[in-house]
Amino acid sequence: MLPYGRQSISEDDIAAVTAVLRGDWLTTGPAVTAFEQAVSELAGGHRAVSCTSGTAALHIAYAALGVGTGDEVITTPMTFVATASCAAMLGAQIVFADIDYDTGLIDPSAVEASLSERSRVIAAVDYAGQSADYAALQPLADRVGAHTLADAAHSVGGSAGGRPVGDLADVTTMSFFPTKNLTTGEGGAVVCKDPAVAQRAHEFHFIGLVRDPSRFELTDEGPWHQEVHEYGVNYRLTDLGAALGISQLARLAEFKRRRTEITARYNKAFAGIDGLHTPVQRDGVDPMWHLYPIRVLGGRRREVFERMRAAGIGVQVNYIPVYWHPVFARQGYKRGLCPNAERYYAEELSLPLFPALTDGDVDRVIETLVELVG
Repeated sequence: MLPYGRQSISEDDIAAVTAVLRGDWLTTGPAVTAFEQAVSELAGGHRAVSCTSGTAALHIAYAALGVGTGDEVITTPMTFVATASCAAMLGAQIVFADIDYDTGLIDPSAVEASLSERSRVIAAVDYAGQSADYAALQPLADRVGAHTLADAAHSVGGSAGGRPVGDLADVTTMSFFPTKNLTTGEGGAVVCKDPAVAQRAHEFHFIGLVRDPSRFELTDEGPWHQEVHEYGVNYRLTDLGAALGISQLARLAEFKRRRTEITARYNKAFAGIDGLHTPVQRDGVDPMWHLYPIRVLGGRRREVFERMRAAGIGVQVNYIPVYWHPVFARQGYKRGLCPNAERYYAEELSLPLFPALTDGDVDRVIETLVELVG
């Protein structure tokens, strides 16, 4: 079975991890500090807080932004459930705004129609690897005193308008799962433009521990002292994962080059094929293509999915609209809420896309799909 995504591990990656195993620090050590600095440099120089997963990054980000009961978080239904569930767990009401049918990205006009005085965060998703329209979303957030959040799980290494992912929204979350654009095994990061938000993110992911003596409320303890002012969790990335991430970052440009090359081959092969709709790229965006989300028209997506799998090609579907999940449906969210997202979901099929995919593999995918829809 040809997978739809997989990690790319080199001998340098293995050496970086084994060096940590031979050292003194397995966690909270120098590799974590170095990795966070490297992510910061990639993301426009803003402080980065590493963590254990992209889901953890979202939880940290919403907590750092003060999301809680009574707040509304506007987001897209065309995403993995964590984009919404991590805000809901903190007590927020999730407001789903529809997508642009061509790109799969949240539609700023739908966001504008959803704004209220309770809006706390506009959480966009860089679906498939291209950035959402933060130039349109930021003024909407500013209008009501909200923040923008970029769920950049798919787009790490990309840019828009000459600015890197991590510099496009108030807060950016990243994922380093094995199928993502680089990996730490499991892992993620939160990038914050506001240093105060970044500090809250750091403390939340570090069990809420405060270690700055100038902020202590208990002032008569010894030099060992640390204290908790607000609840936090342990979402700390290990030095093992961080070392792998540092090594992977050295190849990020090559990963991007190959993903772009494969995407171009797919686009050329499927252009003009009846029954298929190729991805649309926004103007001014330089994507880090994470998915290749082709649309299979005519109500044939499930048939084609099953036949591609039977042919040994590991296609995937990304994603079921979030509010279709029973946990949201039980709260009263109804099908039909976001028609563009539901139409997109009914047609979407993610083809294999990862750096180690050979030209022969790509040709096999193309030939099989064209034969099936032809």
